[in-house]
Amino acid sequence: MSNIPLIDLLTDIRNCDLCAPHLPLGANPVIQVSSAAKILIIGQAPGTRVHASGIPWNDPSGNTLREWLNISNDVFYDDTQLAIMPMGLCYPGKGKSGDLPPRKECAPQWHDQVLEHLPDVKLTLLIGQYAQKAYLKDGFKTLTERVMHASDAPPPFFPLPHPSPRNRIWLKKNPWFESTVLPELRKRVNEALCD
Repeated sequence: MSNIPLIDLLTDIRNCDLCAPHLPLGANPVIQVSSAAKILIIGQAPGTRVHASGIPWNDPSGNTLREWLNISNDVFYDDTQLAIMPMGLCYPGKGKSGDLPPRKECAPQWHDQVLEHLPDVKLTLLIGQYAQKAYLKDGFKTLTERVMHASDAPPPFFPLPHPSPRNRIWLKKNPWFESTVLPELRKRVNEALCD
């Protein structure tokens, strides 16, 4: 267990400006953590709406994610139930086709320290390729392959595509996600929260 209390670690994280010179809107780390959390969500990085509000997944992608998980806003934003720690804690800026990748400095700086304070996590949702590549060494070449085999991922991991409106085409091309993966996801979420 880390020598630094979680409350102090979160203060350090929220005051972090390690990447500030590279961030178009400045540093505003967004994280939700309690040592009692049962589910951990590791996504990509906040978008502009989340940067402005400081509330994780407070955007259309978050609405879709909560629908996928079949949980209410109250449960989602209860840090004793769900911890939220993206690969990049700050908005990275705009790229040619969506937001830029999360800054590479962020996860190595903070993730291990935060994970030490999450002893009760039963399920870790890895949303998008950056989280999956960082945490899964499974040999799959694409996100689609990995998500197709989500139920085979080593516990506590469960890979998901990003719930962005930009992924509607992917969802239409892969109807098995809704018919096969979502029921398994909802079952695991329910088990983790009820454990």
